[in-house]
Amino acid sequence: MATATARKSKVYTISLPPELAQRAEALAQRDSRTMSELFREAFRTYSAQQARATLAELGEYAAGRNPKGYTEADVPRLIKELRAEKPRRRKARSNG
Repeated sequence: MATATARKSKVYTISLPPELAQRAEALAQRDSRTMSELFREAFRTYSAQQARATLAELGEYAAGRNPKGYTEADVPRLIKELRAEKPRRRKARSNG
């Protein structure tokens, strides 16, 4: 008796309006793909687009947090300049 093998992919059922379904089927047929392959590729494309949008938002945020445009290469120089400044008087810590 043969043993059943576990499915390695998860199955989803989706519904599309008739016009969109016809377009999807035409694309799959044109590209010699299955509908599953077409939707996997569509999801990969969508996911990559969302990742790019997130990175763009983070880039805009980061640009606003670094108005002078410092780069990582500037860090050692900035530390050296700061350390070379006249030492500031530190407040004595009180222990109680």
